[in-house]
Amino acid sequence: MTGRIRTYLIRYARLQTGTVSYLTLVQEAELGLNLEISHEKSRLNEMLAEISMNEHEAGRPPLSCLVKVQGSKGQGDNFYKLCEKMGMGEWRSLKQDEDFLKNLIRDTRQFWREEANFQQFA
Repeated sequence: MTGRIRTYLIRYARLQTGTVSYLTLVQEAELGLNLEISHEKSRLNEMLAEISMNEHEAGRPPLSCLVKVQGSKGQGDNFYKLCEKMGMGEWRSLKQDEDFLKNLIRDTRQFWREEANFQQFA
């Protein structure tokens, strides 16, 4: 399932603008998860964190920056805590930095829209 999520997010980074909601991700990537069930939503969060950690360790931007809770302005605390784990800074500071998330999303899109990166790493 993580492979399907990663593939979906790479395609999303290349072809779409903005961010994708959890619900849209679940539906369009055909994950079969029910986000009303807390352990299924937690499992999705774990998979997104795993994908982003793997991307970061490989020197690529974290794909989970493209996924947000529907109706929210940005990311939740868990995303920023993940960024802190990846050595990007203290999570509260990252959350308060208006440009941090925007830049991460921009960098993710630029990376995956580069044909050579897509061919090599997708």
